[in-house]
Amino acid sequence: MTDETYAGDLSPQDTWELLKTDARAVLIDVRTDAEFSYVGVVDMSPLNKKTVYANWLFYPDMDLNPGFTEELVSQKFDKDQPLLFLCRSGVRSKHAAIAMTRLGYSRCYNIAGGFEGDKDASLHRASHNGWKHAGLPWVQE
Repeated sequence: MTDETYAGDLSPQDTWELLKTDARAVLIDVRTDAEFSYVGVVDMSPLNKKTVYANWLFYPDMDLNPGFTEELVSQKFDKDQPLLFLCRSGVRSKHAAIAMTRLGYSRCYNIAGGFEGDKDASLHRASHNGWKHAGLPWVQE
């Protein structure tokens, strides 16, 4: 059995509020480069912050990035700094939060619903949850 310990899930709205109120809070987008380019990214300019981008998987084969944790450790985050992980739907970001928690980072959160949210009955995203659906700032690169 794998250890699935991490600080928990935050809604996109609660994530935005934490990013606004805690200067140490960091948004870490773990999607692929293709997703950044074609789907869009969180617009952190209203908060005067920058997103950290670190691929959990590599497109197009979707192979696990073996250097993921090392990339983030090299950023020299404090072990108690809020690290807020985002992916498309909240699955990869949960795994990323777990991986960093295992390394001793105590405040790793998954952003529930991710950037685009879960699929609806028509198999479309962003229709009932996620960052975009919440109307939070984002831009198309």
